[in-house]
Amino acid sequence: MGKLKTIARRTFLIGSAGIVGGVVFGYWKYKTPYDNPLRAGLDEGASALTPYVKIDENGVTIITPRAEMGQGVHTTLAAMVAEELDVAFDEIKVEHGPASSAYYNEVALADGLPFAPTDRSWLAETVRAAVAIPAKLIGMQATGGSSTTPDGYEKMRKAGAAARLVLIEAAAQKLDVDAGTLKTKNGAVITPSGDRHSYESLAVVAAGIEPPADPPLKPQSEWRYLGKSMPRVDAVAKSTGTAEYSIDVRLSEMLYATVKMNPRLGGAMTAYDDSAAKEMRGYVKTIDIGGGIAVIADNTWRAFEAAKAVECTWADAPYPPSTEAIFATVEASFTDEQRDNRLTDIGDVDAALDGAVHIEAEYRVPILAHATMEPMNAVAWLRDGKLDIWAGNQFPTKAKEDGAAIAGIDPEQVSVHTTYLGGGFGRRVELDFIQYAVQVAKETDGKPVKVTWSREEDMCHDFYRPPAIARFRGAVEDGTPNAYDGKIASPSVLEAMSGRLGLPTAGPDKLIVDGAYGQPYAITNYRITGYRAPPSIPISSWRSVGASYNGFFHESFMDELAHAAETDPLEMRLRLINHDASRKVLEAVGEMSSWGGPLAAGKGRGVAFTLSFNVPTAEVIEVSMTEEGLKVDKAWIAADVGTALDPSILEAQLSSGLIYGLTAAIQGEITLEDGEVQQTNFHDYDGLRINQTPEIAVSVLENGDRITGIGEPGTPPAPAALANAIFAATGQRIRELPLNKHLDFV
Repeated sequence: MGKLKTIARRTFLIGSAGIVGGVVFGYWKYKTPYDNPLRAGLDEGASALTPYVKIDENGVTIITPRAEMGQGVHTTLAAMVAEELDVAFDEIKVEHGPASSAYYNEVALADGLPFAPTDRSWLAETVRAAVAIPAKLIGMQATGGSSTTPDGYEKMRKAGAAARLVLIEAAAQKLDVDAGTLKTKNGAVITPSGDRHSYESLAVVAAGIEPPADPPLKPQSEWRYLGKSMPRVDAVAKSTGTAEYSIDVRLSEMLYATVKMNPRLGGAMTAYDDSAAKEMRGYVKTIDIGGGIAVIADNTWRAFEAAKAVECTWADAPYPPSTEAIFATVEASFTDEQRDNRLTDIGDVDAALDGAVHIEAEYRVPILAHATMEPMNAVAWLRDGKLDIWAGNQFPTKAKEDGAAIAGIDPEQVSVHTTYLGGGFGRRVELDFIQYAVQVAKETDGKPVKVTWSREEDMCHDFYRPPAIARFRGAVEDGTPNAYDGKIASPSVLEAMSGRLGLPTAGPDKLIVDGAYGQPYAITNYRITGYRAPPSIPISSWRSVGASYNGFFHESFMDELAHAAETDPLEMRLRLINHDASRKVLEAVGEMSSWGGPLAAGKGRGVAFTLSFNVPTAEVIEVSMTEEGLKVDKAWIAADVGTALDPSILEAQLSSGLIYGLTAAIQGEITLEDGEVQQTNFHDYDGLRINQTPEIAVSVLENGDRITGIGEPGTPPAPAALANAIFAATGQRIRELPLNKHLDFV
């Protein structure tokens, strides 16, 4: 918006205490808004009232600055603006915003702080509020961490409210009347006599009016769009095949390219021979892009075929060359020297375990790929000192920065066009595919070039979910856990990503223990310790990051403690939960699934709960043993989002997260030999098929004290709920994923 709201007093005091001598500058910089990125290049008669609202002769366009990768954020963000702007939802247009720090993501940074989601202490809340300052100074426009909805909830609504007030003032000036006599309805300002003045007709006058910094918002009781299931703004385009992904972009005189990188990730290329490729139809040239080559041709297929014909000499991998060797480095990390954090430490675990009869368990999860449906691709066009990039990406400001650095031009000469994403799951936060495209564009003499990865190149050159090992010990007393000691070792995703971004990596990485630490169980002696394994293969965020495996670790062991205590797993959790919203999702999922009711022979149910991304989520899964193998029959999910803005999108995302988690639990695994990834396509790294997917029922609750996102939370409980159901049905306790290494599935 035109101005930022006044900084909170407590935030200013924290800044004063922490930044001696820099308060005045830092405070001023925080208070200074970024320029409105929409104002550049506006047509005559158009108006960009805020960075989120554009009005021209064709109507109202709402700018949604987060990536749409199927999760429905463009619909929800547009509804936030439309609600306050008072426009007809079916008449608005929606566009992804340009790469601009004006669209910085505050919530994603705050959620990285090492405070438990239920921690509402003065310190935790003060530090969370203070993060607004560095978030704005860094200016990262990023999509991820289930942050889009909570980050946009106030910004987007205030943008709509501010634009509406500006339009009323514009009408008042144009008609020379008191603004207090005017109202709005469905994209028009209405006079007391009933005359209707469309927003489009007021755009020119409105362009000269400064938006208010802190406009009032509608009470929830007056919402027309929010709180309801809205039609998806991208539904028609995606249903008719007219939605544009970067792989669909076509430009005049475009060239086409692909990459062929060292299969030993991060290894060098020492030589290449493209003599055979030069004889092939459509071949243009081969470029050394560091660690591999790009091959340019006159269409994508010919580029693929020519790349196969180029002989490359590869150096060895810079990490342990096999799956076993990589896991050995993780296993060796349970040492005091490699201890990274202990964010949950209640009571005296060692004393409680000393002499007590206790159980122990070790769990393991494999390396995983993101496996997006649309393989990595980008279009780059470098000419006359300007660079245009078309790419489905989750980090446009970084794409702009990287593109400028590679092209050797000023960032202001770079335009990033973020298209729809054919899947992200964290993979498109990484920008290697864009960087390579810009490198290639430097060699095309001013012609645009589309660089498309083969599926095999994509699968074998991911930034993977890291391997992880957990070692748990626990003891029960009077039917309840009295001690719970969890140790979790994994390479640091935070260290890997921060290193690539050029950000400092000092301090603990809470992602190693996310989904295990800070769980709202009132266990008298409760400790979770994270160990940072040394870096190995390239790793990054994978849907729900550390919680994706810690949900399996923590809730599998919680189930083992329940059986050791000879008590019902759901009832035990309900006795232990000390957080109201979390208790209610467990109660809801128990009621939905008729937990405790009779089951036929060969059937079993498992329950799991994980508090991740501020969303308490509980799942129950029912399985049955058949002659063809184990079948996942039904799944129930209950989650609390604080305020449900679009029930249909929330239900879809929770179902999607569960299916993604089940896919990983049942059959997801990346393995390496001689430094090379062995899985190359969906034939050996498959997703769940329709006949394997359970019937899913979802309940969305609104008892939480703040609004939350929902992209990740459905994933973490799924593997544990399934493993616990298998134990209930068969008596077989499986502590290693994927589960199909230990039993057959339908």
